[in-house]
Amino acid sequence: MKKALVPLADGFEDIEAVSIIDVLRRGGVEVVTASLADGISVLSAHGIRMDADARLSDVLEEKYDAIILPGGGEGTKNLSECEPLLERLRRQKAEGGFVCAICAAPTVLELAEVIEDETVTCYPSCAPEMARPVKPVPVIADGQIITGQGPGAATLFSLAVLSNLVDERTAHRVANGMIAEFA
Repeated sequence: MKKALVPLADGFEDIEAVSIIDVLRRGGVEVVTASLADGISVLSAHGIRMDADARLSDVLEEKYDAIILPGGGEGTKNLSECEPLLERLRRQKAEGGFVCAICAAPTVLELAEVIEDETVTCYPSCAPEMARPVKPVPVIADGQIITGQGPGAATLFSLAVLSNLVDERTAHRVANGMIAEFA
């Protein structure tokens, strides 16, 4: 079974986090949600309180096939200020694992210096923070890096992560069950 880490910081984008967690679990991926806070309770960008599975500090050193960052302005800022997470992202990429981010969170990948020559996308207003051209498309999967543009692309992004992490057939099965389009 594949295993993915979804770090959650106060201010995370609700639909992005829940879509990632839901789609991957529907596809048979073990998803570990981890709070950057001292406890497991995290507050979303739109005021929804969610309990993570664990604190990030307790699960950061486990082996993951993918680390997936939801966006959200404040959430992304909080992710970017977590040096242990930045270091873990660098190690994840060096070890051949997937590093994924949506909305504003690709800027965290930029800050962690895990994007090399991969093509990426992000929320349009975050493009100036990227040290490279950003494509204005919903989702890009390029090697170990998978990026999504924003909340409206959350399901498609999650299905792309599932397709790359498990396989395309599983992603199509999950998409069909959700009555979602996945090319």
